[in-house]
Amino acid sequence: MQSGTNSTKKQFGAIKGRSTSHALVDIMHNWHKALDERNAIRVVFIDYAKAFDHVDHLTVIKKLAVLGAPTIILRWIQSFLMDRQQRVKIGNVFSDWASPNGGMPQGTYLGPYVFLTMIDDLKSPLELHKFVDDCTLSEILNKSGTSIMQQAINSVDSWSSQNHMNINTKKTKEMLIGSIQKNPPPLLQIDGQPVERVTSYKLLGLQVTDSLQWNEHVSSLCSRAAQRLHFLQQLKRAAMSSDDLLYYYQSVVRPVTEYACAVWHTSLTQEQTRQLAKPFKSVP
Repeated sequence: MQSGTNSTKKQFGAIKGRSTSHALVDIMHNWHKALDERNAIRVVFIDYAKAFDHVDHLTVIKKLAVLGAPTIILRWIQSFLMDRQQRVKIGNVFSDWASPNGGMPQGTYLGPYVFLTMIDDLKSPLELHKFVDDCTLSEILNKSGTSIMQQAINSVDSWSSQNHMNINTKKTKEMLIGSIQKNPPPLLQIDGQPVERVTSYKLLGLQVTDSLQWNEHVSSLCSRAAQRLHFLQQLKRAAMSSDDLLYYYQSVVRPVTEYACAVWHTSLTQEQTRQLAKPFKSVP
């Protein structure tokens, strides 16, 4: 599949030229735009239990055929997925060999692309952002609007059951943003189990809150950066060379503070900027 087609428009994972930052920018843009227009947002962060381990091989092959994949490619992928042998060893005792009818080989180049085919036809009338198996469902509500989030969740759950994938209800969360917090709707349910409503959630590596402010994220960054800077000081005391210290800083410390900075950095308050700079002032 090529990025930019209708089927991959809101899929940001395992596609050339896209990343978590692109997904986060698009999600946050939609949320802020809704608030600017005095609307409210209802968000559900959907978590799949062991998504790659529940990929049904026959289902994937059928979907590839529907997408028009050549027969030779279908046979090649079928050979790649099926008839793999595995067994369990406990001490010196081995189980019999077995061939699973599902699951994706981990660490392979082809694995993520096959999974994208699996989840490609998961659609919703609401805004649905995907990063491989991480799904974020957003509903924009005006003052007189009626929420259809429960129906949307039911549809996603139905798709999941048909495709032999399991939604992890305990890890699936809901967040309310804006005026909807004053008069919150009933809790969502999946298979009779209530979905927990939270005020903060770690979305693709960013700590997002229902106020869309970055206090929690900045505090988390400062804590993680301070730990790595402390280790940098220990390396300096151990007489590590300047080049190696610089390499450690660039590869271990900076990625923590710069991850997805295009999403949140321009929204920081002066106090948050000072807080973020504080750990670095102690480094000689």
